Amino acid sequence: MSRTTVPALHGPSRRGFVTATGVGLLGLLAACGSGGSDDAEAEATGPLSGTVTMWSSFTQGPRAEWMQKMADAFHAENPEVTVNIELFSWGEFNTKWTTGLTAGQVPDISTALPNNVVEMINAEALIPLDDVIDSIGRDRFPEAALREGRLEDVSYSVPIYSHAQVMWYRKDLLEAHGLGVPQTWEELAHAAKTIGRSNDLYGLSVPLGTGDMMGARYLNFYVRSAGERLLKADGSANLTSAAALEGITYWVDLYKEVSPEGSLEYAVLDQATLFYQGKTAFDFNSGFHISGVEANSPDLLGSIAAAPLPRLKASDPVNYPAETSTIPMVVWQASEVRREAKAFLEFLYSTDEYIEFLRAVPGGMLPVLSDVAEDPAFLDNETISTFADSIKVIQDQVGVGSAIGMEEGPVVQAGVLTSQGLIEKMFHSVIIDGTDIEAAAKDCDDKLNAAFKAAGAQIG
Repeated sequence: MSRTTVPALHGPSRRGFVTATGVGLLGLLAACGSGGSDDAEAEATGPLSGTVTMWSSFTQGPRAEWMQKMADAFHAENPEVTVNIELFSWGEFNTKWTTGLTAGQVPDISTALPNNVVEMINAEALIPLDDVIDSIGRDRFPEAALREGRLEDVSYSVPIYSHAQVMWYRKDLLEAHGLGVPQTWEELAHAAKTIGRSNDLYGLSVPLGTGDMMGARYLNFYVRSAGERLLKADGSANLTSAAALEGITYWVDLYKEVSPEGSLEYAVLDQATLFYQGKTAFDFNSGFHISGVEANSPDLLGSIAAAPLPRLKASDPVNYPAETSTIPMVVWQASEVRREAKAFLEFLYSTDEYIEFLRAVPGGMLPVLSDVAEDPAFLDNETISTFADSIKVIQDQVGVGSAIGMEEGPVVQAGVLTSQGLIEKMFHSVIIDGTDIEAAAKDCDDKLNAAFKAAGAQIG
């Protein structure tokens, strides 16, 4: 089959979805709730056969080429199976899977983002993958990465790579201004203001576009450094705490002092491009910054490095739980070739081939398999060797972080925090309309809580 069909949904399916307090699902689709696949899959024997449709957001040349190579290799080993790969950007994918579910057309297997997985589980769209994880080796995966796709001890996704948000900086600019690498938020503000703002160089940029999640990301950094989350223990929004209000004030101040005016509408690529082009002294991103600078300003490659995220006090722990992005793979509930889809998924983790995948963006995609992270075949790479210290910083953050809002596992609120632009609109209200910060934060709290409930979350 070229595409799986499912009954059309006329609205979101919400069956007592897990809340931030850890209350589990009251009911899942029977097959999912059992922790296994349907009887037909369990009883199937003999050669694998059929057509597996995969939706992949690994659209860049080397990653797309690798995935096609793996599809061809899997076909060579299983001649009766064909894997058809359809490419969509992450933005397209978000629209594609939601409309596809409504229209009754979804793939057999796909890439996803952690918050997608929350919504997919909530829509009862995925099958458990514990058997795949166990076959690959459960103890090879970081527990935090597995937790993001797990509900009631059932795993619905398999991580394929990780990266984490850290602070990138220009060594040459710090040296020219007699500055050390900032360890605290106060030191970062001082350094950014010392470097200042001109037409071609900014101390840093504060991205607040309502079409992306960057405002939530930056606020999350500050709040997490204070030992808090953007969610309270009862699952409600946490934007009016002292730490959150300090964080909002911090980023508004730096926006006004050193950030380009256009950053009020920046999405992640707009933000990253400034650093790629050498126009910002500091930025927050993952190891993908290495390839970005190499492609845009190769002469600056020797001048960039990564450091841990700033903290409130220099005496605070260097690595605190902030934002880690672990990209998962999923198999769809409606698939008629589940056995084949899961076999192909496991095939992607063959050690030599998996290392080849990671090297498609060296330093940007970090292994989720602990033994691969130490494998000489993975480490023997010029970029990984050159940026070993920076990659170590990222790996350390991967070990303690999670997706925003997913610190305790998958919750509906996580998707709302990062997909509806409410935090970004709050920043706009303060900066453009002059709204008092406490009033704007309270209004955003109320709007987030309403959106949480509308999405099916139980609060309190």
